[in-house]
Amino acid sequence: MSSRRAETGAGPSGNSSSNRSRTAVPGGRHLGRSAVPHPALRAIALILSLTLVSGVVFVGVQLARLQNNFDTQPLNLGASQESAVPVDTNTDPLQILVLGTDNREGQESNNSDVMMLVNMAADRSHVTVVSFPRDLLVPLPECTDPVSGNTYPAMDLGQLNGALGNGGPGCTVAAINDLTGLNIDHFMMADFNAVKELSNTLGGVEVCVNQPVDDPLSGLNLPAGVSSVQGDQALAFLRTRHGFGNGGDEGRIRAQQSFLASMIRKVQEEGTLKNLPKLYSIAETVTANLTVDKQLTDVSSLIALAGRLKDVDLSRVAFVTAPVAPYAYDTNRLVLDEEAAAPLFAAMVEDRDITEAAPTQAPETTTAPGTETETPATPVEEAPLFDPATIPVTILDSTGSTGSQSRDQALATYLLSQGFTLATSGGQTDAPSPATQIFFAPGYQEMAGQVAAALAVPTVQVMASNLVNGVSVQVGQDFTTGNTMPASGGLGDLTGQTAAQVTCQTAFGN
Repeated sequence: MSSRRAETGAGPSGNSSSNRSRTAVPGGRHLGRSAVPHPALRAIALILSLTLVSGVVFVGVQLARLQNNFDTQPLNLGASQESAVPVDTNTDPLQILVLGTDNREGQESNNSDVMMLVNMAADRSHVTVVSFPRDLLVPLPECTDPVSGNTYPAMDLGQLNGALGNGGPGCTVAAINDLTGLNIDHFMMADFNAVKELSNTLGGVEVCVNQPVDDPLSGLNLPAGVSSVQGDQALAFLRTRHGFGNGGDEGRIRAQQSFLASMIRKVQEEGTLKNLPKLYSIAETVTANLTVDKQLTDVSSLIALAGRLKDVDLSRVAFVTAPVAPYAYDTNRLVLDEEAAAPLFAAMVEDRDITEAAPTQAPETTTAPGTETETPATPVEEAPLFDPATIPVTILDSTGSTGSQSRDQALATYLLSQGFTLATSGGQTDAPSPATQIFFAPGYQEMAGQVAAALAVPTVQVMASNLVNGVSVQVGQDFTTGNTMPASGGLGDLTGQTAAQVTCQTAFGN
């Protein structure tokens, strides 16, 4: 400070010892004296500087602490697999395999209960999440355990969730690379404590069930309707194998997809991904329960991944199940439906959006005899399997609205105009439902599909039920106006839902 004052000639009082004149300038400022900040301004500048430096140091310390939270394992153990090419988390497409286990290390569990492959588009326009059933049989590659050094031989057919026990997540990565034709960039393996802590950090996630659920095996206990679950109940909702659907993995995966869709809606609605303090809180929760590949230990990369999700249209976030079929020699196991899965995996390799409608194909043409002029062939529309007049349909109003005309009456009238002469209104249900659903009795699945097509109800909201006769349409709060449901993204013939679609789970046995 003293040398600076010597240069300027300013004493303790701020007066200049030089004979330099003070020249007035517009605004009342004076050359010479203004070059020396007022003591108050110096103090403010010093405080701001210290605050900035402290903030940078704090952020640096916190990021370093988060990075120390991670456990790491090799990305890829397949002998014939290439190592993942480093990618830019901001500009390149990314594939991340998410694994859920009973414990953090994975080795003691031997199996992965959850296997989801996440594909984030390079242009941030869409996200595809593919669930692989735990009972899926696939070829398993040879893998060498990086800890024990044991080598596990390749198998022509082995259970996919068992690959984790053949050396860790890197073996599962190798198996799914072989299965899909992808070269997965990263993996994240979380123990189930992460689910409990994350749901607590988010303040709960809303889920919907059609009937009360009491599953003593998982501990899930929910009343009918909408509940906000967190902690142990959130974990039980994701883990139950006997609470929903047919009591198998299909119902469990559907519940997981519904939970994640609801979580993404909540996070996006609350602006969490644009709020750095909240994002940091989530990162702190997740990293404490996460094992990743070494390339993903940079926390700033994780924040960049979250940034990819903040503006994605929810109708373009797809949760789908890999197409499968029962294994011929054991119906309790599944094998990949290769014909149905090929287009899905090709779309992921090529970074295409599976929620977009199929490209319009040019009509087939025919050449009139004796001419060179081609005329479009008339497209042939497939006739419906059933005459709409033979389909018994009951419409129920679950919107909770009290308008002049209830939704059951309005849609029954519409279906009558479309030839569904057996359509009737059934009145209002006791409680509102967030989701429109179509239930069908045994033997009425195809008829329910025709009703769904007439009302533009997504396939994920059409389900079997032992509690209805014929076809029953329950009109929810996502369908309060119009004769057809608002578009929320489609998945073609794939099983699953988009994040924009609200779904409810049907209790096992109902």
